[in-house]
Amino acid sequence: MLRSRPYTRAADLLKLAGLRPTRQRRALARLLFDDENRHVTAEQLHAEARHDGAEVSLATVYNTLHQFTQAGLMREVMVDPGRSYFDTNTSEHHHFYYEDTGRLQDIPEESIALAALPKPPLGTAISRIDIIVRLSETPR
Repeated sequence: MLRSRPYTRAADLLKLAGLRPTRQRRALARLLFDDENRHVTAEQLHAEARHDGAEVSLATVYNTLHQFTQAGLMREVMVDPGRSYFDTNTSEHHHFYYEDTGRLQDIPEESIALAALPKPPLGTAISRIDIIVRLSETPR
């Protein structure tokens, strides 16, 4: 039985997105896309990569996450100014944000109904709608 190399799937994904499969991109893509959909911050992914033995700087992680987002492989979700998560689920959906723990969780698109949208200013178009429902632990 033939076994694929550990980075084959990541390299193929990068090539399909039009990105050169560098060593750093392959390592980060493998962490992001080999399992189920995930929400990660750059700092979380950097720590995972270093733990996995990848020699990659935090700046490279940020740059790569933005390249993956521009290529359509991920979505950036800004929960606060200066705090972004990167989501490997690129389908239309919304999020719960747990303020106490910083965890982000998907809300299926069909769970939220919008009655109306504002008309965008002249010369613009709505490109995406992000709804973040903020949650906090309630005392019992």
